[in-house]
Amino acid sequence: MAFSCDLCNKRRQSGNNVSHANNKTRRVFNPNIQTVRAVVGGANLRIRVCTRCLRSGLVKKAV
Repeated sequence: MAFSCDLCNKRRQSGNNVSHANNKTRRVFNPNIQTVRAVVGGANLRIRVCTRCLRSGLVKKAV
């Protein structure tokens, strides 16, 4: 899947836009996915991770 975190598997969620007149239309909430070079299994790979995984230290960045 193109828009998912490789570590926590966070994906897009769907919801509603709600107008002032209470009209509801469908919309999509995308996670903040960043491409980083990280050490995975001793090799430097480019992985797509969400910013929550980056912030919490689940990713060891490559030098």
